[in-house]
Amino acid sequence: FPMDIRSMDKAYVANTYDRYAPVLVSGSGSLVFDEDGKRYIDLGTGIAVNSFGVADPVWAAAVAAQASKLQHACNKYYTAPQAMLAEKLCKLTGMKKVFFGNSGAEANECALKITRKHGGAARPNIITLKNSFHGRTLTTLAATGQDVFHEKFQPLTPGFVSIEPTPEALAAALDTYKVAA
Repeated sequence: FPMDIRSMDKAYVANTYDRYAPVLVSGSGSLVFDEDGKRYIDLGTGIAVNSFGVADPVWAAAVAAQASKLQHACNKYYTAPQAMLAEKLCKLTGMKKVFFGNSGAEANECALKITRKHGGAARPNIITLKNSFHGRTLTTLAATGQDVFHEKFQPLTPGFVSIEPTPEALAAALDTYKVAA
């Protein structure tokens, strides 16, 4: 690259994540390559966002084909790919409906809403684990079991109980709180 990507990133990207040193430029399958051609095995798959691997040819062809027709549509319109994927997911899972989210945090928010609706006022609490991370929205931050993420965003959404990941801590929380999930 003709520019210093690390410096550019530090200047213009919000400092919400620690960065590893490599500047990745390409990849294939489970391998990624940095600007010097050094090879790495990608074990994070985009932090669980992409399970197809890097530059999967079938995925890339499907995205390119769709992008050349209609890369995005507001959720107020019908599209065949969305309806067909929803049908496939429902048939594979036995669920009646699906929710398409834009991010992991949005998907987690949906799961938390369903949980709160199910628990109601009688069981409003949700147990999460210490050192967990659930997203960057206010409610997913409240669910996150790391105080460092809570400091600047008070007051947080109530009803989350963060416990140590042990059977004893879980049993104590279930005895103490009215738990939906």
